[in-house]
Amino acid sequence: MTLHPGHIELFCTDPARTVEFFTGILGAELISEQEGGLYWVDLGGLEFLLRPGTPALHPSYGACSQALVLYTDNLPATRELLERRGLVFAGEDGHPDCPTFHDPDGHWFQLVDPGDFD
Repeated sequence: MTLHPGHIELFCTDPARTVEFFTGILGAELISEQEGGLYWVDLGGLEFLLRPGTPALHPSYGACSQALVLYTDNLPATRELLERRGLVFAGEDGHPDCPTFHDPDGHWFQLVDPGDFD
């Protein structure tokens, strides 16, 4: 028996709005929409199921119980692109090269260039 990553499910107050965030700002691809307001998106090979529900809201990255870390190979360029698309960064994780942000439902993310920490 082997376990391997499948997908990440995010509970959203308005999944259609969250799809717009994932596709319009983060650049994810909408894979499919299912009955009941379920949306599948692909972000760099990682699939997310955005589904109706009640997310747990946390006021800051450090106070959340989980977060998604996204890697880039050019932090300044990626940050600038995301800001042009309308993303508002909401601080950092104790280091200026670890900017944080959240989606419309309060799920926290961190943007990191792993090469900055070699």
